[in-house]
Amino acid sequence: MFRSARFLVTAAAGALLAGLVAAPQAANAAPTFYDPPADLPSGKGTVIRTEPMKLALTLNGLYLPGKATRIMYTSTDAAGEPAAVSGAYIEPTKKWTGTGPRPLVAVAAGTQGQGDACAPSKSLETFLNVEGDEFGIGYEIPSIHDFLNRGMAVVLTDYIGLGTTDRVHTYTNRLDMGQALLDAARAALQLPDTSVTTASPIGLYGYSQGGGAAGSAAELAPSYAPELNLKGAYAGAPPANLVEVLKSADGTDLTGVIAYAINGITPYFPELQSALDTLATPAGKEALEKVKTQCIGGTLFSYGFQKTSKWTTNGKSLYDIVKNDAALRAPVDAQRIGRLKPNVPVQVLTGTKDDIVDHAQAKQLAKDWCAQGVNVTYTPVVQLVGTGGTALNHLGPAITRLGQTHDWLADRLTGKAVKSNCSSLWLLP
Repeated sequence: MFRSARFLVTAAAGALLAGLVAAPQAANAAPTFYDPPADLPSGKGTVIRTEPMKLALTLNGLYLPGKATRIMYTSTDAAGEPAAVSGAYIEPTKKWTGTGPRPLVAVAAGTQGQGDACAPSKSLETFLNVEGDEFGIGYEIPSIHDFLNRGMAVVLTDYIGLGTTDRVHTYTNRLDMGQALLDAARAALQLPDTSVTTASPIGLYGYSQGGGAAGSAAELAPSYAPELNLKGAYAGAPPANLVEVLKSADGTDLTGVIAYAINGITPYFPELQSALDTLATPAGKEALEKVKTQCIGGTLFSYGFQKTSKWTTNGKSLYDIVKNDAALRAPVDAQRIGRLKPNVPVQVLTGTKDDIVDHAQAKQLAKDWCAQGVNVTYTPVVQLVGTGGTALNHLGPAITRLGQTHDWLADRLTGKAVKSNCSSLWLLP
């Protein structure tokens, strides 16, 4: 299984590079499926609509081993209001040979962008989704392929506002991400003609933005979705402390994700928007507006290696401004993951020289959960040299540790016990 996943990762990396150097050649009309209805049904994880969808060809005649359904379902946003979320459910064609019912893995994608063209469910279908000048790339496909190849069902969330046309994607917003992921699992269990049931063990899986979503969902589940049969959660390179990530991502090729994050918070904190009206330069305001419709490739080209100090009227970085202003820090600090207690085993993985998502704050997440008595597997990936803000040290562990992280989650879904390594955390980098 790991060999096929590694093969697909190589294919994905090649397609990603090709997509970044080639300008989009065609525009796709916005699918009407992604327009939410004016009135949403009641409930959390209620299925609004579905339609069959094809799955992208991976490489060399290998298709994803499953049958896919595009879904739209209800969730709850950070203001407590109902929201429509799109995504996809994939019923495996492989037989489940493990013990007990077929498991369900709720996958939270890594950073795709903030524009609707970047929705993971779209690139899951076409691998390279082109809409106007933006293109989304299905780099989660290798990971999804491996789960399906193990006979596990997969549900993928597009998050709130990514794909659906009614609002801007609330990137790294703790409540929006976690609740959308849990409600995706709820929606999957409601679909007809599937092999998953309420007895199916459920795992949460994500890296980078997805790691934050999985971590948030794990700690929200006891209060938000206590009926789900969760068995484990994997949070890779999680942006658990957004204040610190404002610093680590600044001046890298992914500086633009900071603008995504600000756009994801301001809808719920008007005081932050008021401050930005004064603090942001014309260039800063342009960046915040421009990224709302961009995918990660376009944002990289537009704002790679820029400094956020160029976006502020006082010439200070956004990290320095937020850290030293209590009123501005509060909305960002509200996104902190680790203050609530998951009731399932969690794995926290982080590269020791991650050049985008600060390593220390990811380790702190493990410490915070350990202090609450959570069963934590803390997995530092030792990196001897930095990669200069190119994101290579950030992205590397997602690829090199794919098989091991899937094995860890598969063990939780088949009922195998795991011993926490919290007692030795202080010895680990």
